[in-house]
Formats: sequence, structure tokens, C-alpha cells
Amino acid sequence: MSIDIIKLSSQNHYSNKPMNKKILVIEDEVQICSNIQQILSFSDFNAITANDGLEGLRLAKTEKPDLIRCDVMMPELDGYGVLTALRQDPVTESIPVIFLTAKVGRGDLRQGMELGADDYLTKPFSPEELLKTIKIRLARIEKPTFIKQQYEQEHQQSVNLKQQIEVNSQKLQDSQRLAEICNQVLQKLLQDLSNPLSNINMAIYMLKKAQSDVERDRYLNILQQEYAREMMLLNEMKNLQALLTPENAKVMQNFNLLK
Repeated sequence: MSIDIIKLSSQNHYSNKPMNKKILVIEDEVQICSNIQQILSFSDFNAITANDGLEGLRLAKTEKPDLIRCDVMMPELDGYGVLTALRQDPVTESIPVIFLTAKVGRGDLRQGMELGADDYLTKPFSPEELLKTIKIRLARIEKPTFIKQQYEQEHQQSVNLKQQIEVNSQKLQDSQRLAEICNQVLQKLLQDLSNPLSNINMAIYMLKKAQSDVERDRYLNILQQEYAREMMLLNEMKNLQALLTPENAKVMQNFNLLK
């Protein structure tokens, strides 16, 4: 396998991987473990190693790798024992595991799959086979994650759009309400302004018909009063224009000051 590693390094088939995933290698054969670590390092993976199952379990919990490549036949705790412990721990239960084994019997494969193995790689294997198996398994993990992120992003955009529509709808309702209030106020002011004008017009007419100073003084007094009343209403219109905002209109409606 060392020649294959040198060949892989020189050709650099996988050096342009756009990720730096963490791979835990659990392998009791020291040379094989070292070779696999070099293969993964050449391919821009962050490879960590353990030479027995117990050490592998410890690293799986502390390092939380993206994927575990585990040998099946190991002393003390074999690959099946490692996989069982991984699947029973909430911290490690979802980490994909690829078994490496020289046993290719149907019963062995079934046993691993029933325990939750994600894939098998049989000995002997080439660096390309190892990397391809890991790449495919990682891609299957990332695809649901990407879809989930895309869904969450689109959902958030939908929520934001809905909120913006609600805000714009509220602004439209406020504008319509203000327009109605302004119309009501305008109608009332027109009515209030017409009364003094009618009295002024009548007083001018009577003033022309007056036969005595007493009558003229009376109608002049009426003119002065109605003029003052008209000016007061005009000043109120100016003040009302400054106060008549959507916010103030709501307050006035809440206190039944406006219909």
C-alpha cells in the first residue's frame, strides 16, 4: 500500500477537496493505520487514529468526527462492539461508520448492517476505493443537511415576507382610517365655518337696512363676533392639521373623540 500512497501523493487526485472533514480511523494494525492516515491527509482530511476499540470510543466521544473508519477484527473490543457502543450513545449515535474487514461472508455483512454500519470496505483495498467510499458516505450526510438549511432559509424568507405584508397592510389600513377621519373633520369644519359666514352675510344685509345708530351698532357687534368666531375656527384648523397623524387619530378614536 505504501507505493499506492506515493502514487496518490504525486498525482494528487484528491488534493482539491473543498472540505476538511474529521475522520477517525480505528485500526489495530499500526502500519495499516499509518497508511490510511497518510492517504486521508493527502486528500485534505483531518485524520485522527486509534489502535484499539476502547481508544476509538474515547476519541469518538471527545473529537466527534464526521465519519469513523473502523476495523472489524480487533482484540479486546472488536468493530461490532465499537459500533454497538457508538449507537447506544447520543453523542455518537449518528456518526457514520465504515467497516474495514477481510471477512466478506453474507452473515458478517448482515451482522454489521443490523448493528448500524453504514458501509463496508474489504481488504485488500486501494486508496481510491477508500476515498471514494468515504466521499460517497459524506455526500449522503451533507445532502439532507443542505436541503434542511435551504428549507429553513426559504421558510425564514417566507416569514419575513409575511411580516412585511402585514406591516404594509397595517400601514394601508392606518392611511385609509386617517383619510376617513380627515374627511369627517373637513365636513364638520365646513359646517362650522358656514354658520358664521351666514350670520356675517345676514348682518351686512341688515346693516344696510338699519334706520338708527342703535341698529347699526347691534349689527356691527354681530359682525365682530362672527369674525372672531371665524378666525378661531381657522386657527383650530391649523392646530388640528399638525395633530392629525395616524398615531393621534388612533388615540382619538380609542377615546371616542372621533367616529
